[in-house]
Amino acid sequence: QVQLVESGGGLVQAGGSLRLSCAASGSIVSVNTMGWYRQAPGKQRELVTTITNGGSTYYADSVKGRFTISRDNAKNTVSLQMSSLKSEDTAVYYCNLKFWRLRNYDYWGQGTQVTVSS
Repeated sequence: QVQLVESGGGLVQAGGSLRLSCAASGSIVSVNTMGWYRQAPGKQRELVTTITNGGSTYYADSVKGRFTISRDNAKNTVSLQMSSLKSEDTAVYYCNLKFWRLRNYDYWGQGTQVTVSS
């Protein structure tokens, strides 16, 4: 079984910065993709950013230039550095891990609240 534990959410003023972290544990295949999704009240969950074990990254247009994803493969951790935060970044942020081992596996963290006050 795989478990994802997030930390680092909170309340920040617009224009400020916040860092989220996620630690994965359990039976994890080394070839995988980790990422962050978010869900604002009344909206669907959306993809924010991903990073492969090889370091390839993807960012949603809404966060490009403001958010940076990084990971430590040895520790199975992923972090999200968020800067120049806007009120529209307010959401519950979820850590995600995907890998394939005979079938696709898709794991989620419990979510951490990020609130940006204007």
